[in-house]
Amino acid sequence: MSEELGKIEKPSVESFKGGRKLFFVPLVLSASELPEEYTKKCALYWEQVASQISSLELKLGNVTRIYHELLPESGPKGIQHLKDLQVSSISIIQDRIDRGAILEATEDNDIMAELMDWSRCLSLGLQSQAAFSKIYESYNAVTKKRNEYVAQKLNETLKPNEIGLLIMAENHQVSFPTDIQLFYIAPPAFDEIKRWLRDYESSQKAGKNNPADPQDTCNPKETE
Repeated sequence: MSEELGKIEKPSVESFKGGRKLFFVPLVLSASELPEEYTKKCALYWEQVASQISSLELKLGNVTRIYHELLPESGPKGIQHLKDLQVSSISIIQDRIDRGAILEATEDNDIMAELMDWSRCLSLGLQSQAAFSKIYESYNAVTKKRNEYVAQKLNETLKPNEIGLLIMAENHQVSFPTDIQLFYIAPPAFDEIKRWLRDYESSQKAGKNNPADPQDTCNPKETE
């Protein structure tokens, strides 16, 4: 009997035992200016993330080190920093710290400040193409520096046979050390959130392109 073409056996989680591992979770931020429907989807997302992490821990072992985007400090100061940012991932992080995990500083303050400043410059709507090119070049340079810093911190702090948890934007460009086994955690609610945001953005653009008739707003009908 011929072997079925195109069939690929999915390796079991147990086959990944041994070596450094990293659970990667896309960072999803709630936003008070968005409808309550979005907030509920975010809450569901983090519930599903917590469940998937717990499931992996049962098979591979507990998370020992935690890394988070926009986190320049470790330990108690790092926890307070995340609380000040009001990130929805805080309960997952606190739960693992209570069980012995270490919160590691992930970012460099100076690099992060420079990146944010160049981002603000790009958002100004510059008229000069020359100015835009120079700013964009600087933005790319500091982005590369930031990605290298995050990768270096992971490589230096995640010890042999340890399991790390990294919470960061999905579109990051960090190149992880080649010996780290990466587990991408993105439950069903993640696709729902991305789809909802696309639809919401489209509806907002449609509203701007089709404003109400000026006569309806400026010249209301007289009541009898």
